[in-house]
Amino acid sequence: MTTFDDRESAFENKFAHDAEMQFRAEARANKLLGLWAAELLNKSGDEADAYAKEVIKADFEEAGHDDVIRKVAGDLGDLATEEEIRSKRADCVRMAKAQLADEG
Repeated sequence: MTTFDDRESAFENKFAHDAEMQFRAEARANKLLGLWAAELLNKSGDEADAYAKEVIKADFEEAGHDDVIRKVAGDLGDLATEEEIRSKRADCVRMAKAQLADEG
């Protein structure tokens, strides 16, 4: 293998790793958001975990995270505004990335 091939392979591996980490961070952020929303809905334990899984699944409906925001906003009703949910999700993304960095 040439140096160019080695560099190309390293770049491809880094790209794949970064994409996987981004996917994991998004999924974890959605779980954290779901747990936060579950708390507002007075859900706890297994019921809260099940709700968080529903939020994670909602992210597969369309590209981006608007589908998650829509689901949580619909479920929470007047308990939180869409702006509050978006802000909380941004916090969850930061927390998820920090958690993954600590684990890795």
